[in-house]
Amino acid sequence: MRLLAKGLDGFVAEDMSVLHTGMVSAPYVTVDDTGARHAHDNFYTTQIGGEHFTAFRTTASKSRLNFLSLLRGSYHDYVLNDAAFDYLQGHPSSVDMTARLRAPEPMRFCNQVPFLEYLAGQGVDIFDKAAVRILGEAATWGSIHHHGLVGDTVIISDDAGQVRVGNHALCWVHAERLLQKLMPVKPKHAKSVALVRDLIWRFYKALKAWKQKPSPQAANGFRQRFDRIFSLHTGYAELDALLARLHRRKHELLRVLDWPTIPLHTNASENDLRSFVTKRKISGGTVSRDGRVARDTMLGLMKTCQKLRLSFYHYLGHRLGISGKVIPPLANLIAAKS
Repeated sequence: MRLLAKGLDGFVAEDMSVLHTGMVSAPYVTVDDTGARHAHDNFYTTQIGGEHFTAFRTTASKSRLNFLSLLRGSYHDYVLNDAAFDYLQGHPSSVDMTARLRAPEPMRFCNQVPFLEYLAGQGVDIFDKAAVRILGEAATWGSIHHHGLVGDTVIISDDAGQVRVGNHALCWVHAERLLQKLMPVKPKHAKSVALVRDLIWRFYKALKAWKQKPSPQAANGFRQRFDRIFSLHTGYAELDALLARLHRRKHELLRVLDWPTIPLHTNASENDLRSFVTKRKISGGTVSRDGRVARDTMLGLMKTCQKLRLSFYHYLGHRLGISGKVIPPLANLIAAKS
């Protein structure tokens, strides 16, 4: 195990550069997570991937702050800039906090310690977990924008609350799956569910066809058709409530009309995580930090090689100094393809 988990600094550095380059250059990423066991405790593995890269990160939390920290990559700073204060908008105490913390120029803190010291100096109760959490999220989001990460990148998810940040889009497959969970008792209610599901799948197929030849003129037609479907009143209370809930997420479900190259689902993330889940079922969890990092790093690099149509066997041989096919840095290949 020490042979497999030690001396991987070069691979870890390349994995971090893969994530950084992907977040800078990819037009979209799909994200998902699954449970993991580490050090005899429950952890979570988050997958972040695009068309040409994949990265895994196993952490003790799956909170919003944790997800933003993963997007920030190898940086550890906190930045109070326009992006941070935009993030605060809508929070109940955002006006008060913005008035206290906004300065003429953006403020950057190298890590959490000086950031908390600054908050305390501005009269923020740093023992108020809720206030510190939202400010930490905002300053981390500010750091992400400060370093040019994410930008207009569309983040596609299954509607997990912690990943609904930035330019967010919803997975259609997971949205429709909510209808499958309904348990109608009356035959007419079951018929209504079947009818609505058929309408949604027809709409989905039309969206897929539109993606092949995007037409701005047809986009308004899709929006009107979406309104007709998700404004239906069937008389089945649970179904009507679900349709109204999905209708409120219209912009996230129809993000593809503004970004035709993004997928309509998170199937790629689920496929990437399947290898992780298989390993978890066979090998259990990890115990040491080195083992956890080694597993995440090597699985991420393997998946990235697959997406770049490279032999992982040849990649390992070149990185370990064995003569054979030369494999350039993966980050360079990702940037060239994006």
